[in-house]
Amino acid sequence: MLTFLASETAQNPLVPDTTELVVGLLCFFIVFGVLGKKLLPNIQKTLEERRDAIEGGLERAEKAQAEATRTLEEYKAQLAEARHEAARITEQAREQGAVIIAEMREEGQRQRDAIIAAGHAQIEADRRQVTVTLRQEVGRIATDLAGRVVGESLEDAARQSRVIDRFLDDLEAKADETQGAAT
Repeated sequence: MLTFLASETAQNPLVPDTTELVVGLLCFFIVFGVLGKKLLPNIQKTLEERRDAIEGGLERAEKAQAEATRTLEEYKAQLAEARHEAARITEQAREQGAVIIAEMREEGQRQRDAIIAAGHAQIEADRRQVTVTLRQEVGRIATDLAGRVVGESLEDAARQSRVIDRFLDDLEAKADETQGAAT
C-alpha cells in the first residue's frame, strides 16, 4: 500500500516533490528577502516622494491661495482707502472751488462798485463842467440878447456874472421843486 501511495504521489501533480518544495521555498525566501531589502525601500521612498509631492503640492497650493487671498484683501483695503482719499480730495476741491467762486464774486462786486463809483464821479465831473460851460454860454447869449434889446453893450463882467448866476440858480431851484413835486 505504501508503494501504491508512493507511486500515486509521484504521479499526482498536486503533491510536489520534497526537494522541489525545499528548493522552491528557499528561492521564494531569497527573492522575498531581496525584494524586502532592496525593492521595498525604493518603492516606499518613491511612494513617500509621491505623497509628499501631492500633499506638498496641495499645501503649497493652499499657502498660495492664502497668500492670494491676503493680497486680495490688502488690495481691496488699499482700493477702499484710495476711493476714500479721492472722495476727500474731491470734497476739498469742491470746497476750495466754492471759496474761490465766492472770492471772485466779492472781487467782481468790488470792481463793479469801483467802476460804478468812478462812472458816477466822471458823470458828476462832466455835469459840473457842462454846467459851467452852459452857464458861460447862456450868460454870453443872454448878455448879447440883452444888449440888443437895450441897444447898448453890457460888457461889465462882474455884474454880468452875478446876474447870470442868480438867474441860473433860480432856474435850478425851480427844476428841483418840480422834481420834488413829481416824486
